[in-house]
Amino acid sequence: MTEEAVPILMYHSVATAPNDATRALSVAPQAFAEQMALVDDLGLTPVSTGDLAARWRSGRPLPPRPVLITFDDGYEGVHRHALPVLAKHGFTATLFVSTGWIRGAYDTGGALDTMLDWDQVRELAAADVEIGGHSHTHPQLDQLDDERLRHELIHCRDLVTDELGTAPVSFAYPYGYSSRRVREAVRRSGYAQALAVGNRLARRRQGPYALQRVTMRRGTGIEEFERLVEGRRIARTFARDHALTKGYALVRRARQVRRKASRSRV
Repeated sequence: MTEEAVPILMYHSVATAPNDATRALSVAPQAFAEQMALVDDLGLTPVSTGDLAARWRSGRPLPPRPVLITFDDGYEGVHRHALPVLAKHGFTATLFVSTGWIRGAYDTGGALDTMLDWDQVRELAAADVEIGGHSHTHPQLDQLDDERLRHELIHCRDLVTDELGTAPVSFAYPYGYSSRRVREAVRRSGYAQALAVGNRLARRRQGPYALQRVTMRRGTGIEEFERLVEGRRIARTFARDHALTKGYALVRRARQVRRKASRSRV
């Protein structure tokens, strides 16, 4: 019996006129509506991140043709444009919020575009959207020392808990980057699973703290979208991304080695 692979779609902004900072990873509202209609037409079954991980952890079977619809950061268009489409089709989804970017009392001012406020986050949660953590200020977590890393994870968890009344069980790494130390810190902070990027289908053997996702972009046409959700030609589609990721990983590791050496001389 072959292991079932699951497409986890990673969205960011859903916007008609995104700014320059978010344009490449934004999706037009009409494109998002067409994509969700195709998910429905293909007979795919959207599940939440928590549900997928719990089924894989317990060995319970997955629903027919599962797919995950996820949003990172917390842009206002998820409420304005995506939520009505999800509701129309009866789809669940997962929203990973950077709590310091959400408009309100904890806003650090670092957001890239117009963000949700906490009332909108609560409305999304009430509409069957799982709310997960995405750190507090959206840093590159593997570049932080242990104390700052712990603060980013726990402060995010605590703010979501305070605002929604339930603790987030899922996490998504900002920029998709993690390391063994970061994954262990996420686990110790109380999150039961976490998502990376990778631009590959998710599989149980990846482990609950390194599940892979597929990036949705402004230029993702409907034919490409169909191939991606059906798991076809993903490696070819993201070949350039994979090459860049490998190269940048070497740079990041070199930076970490230099920082450790610098700290040891202090």
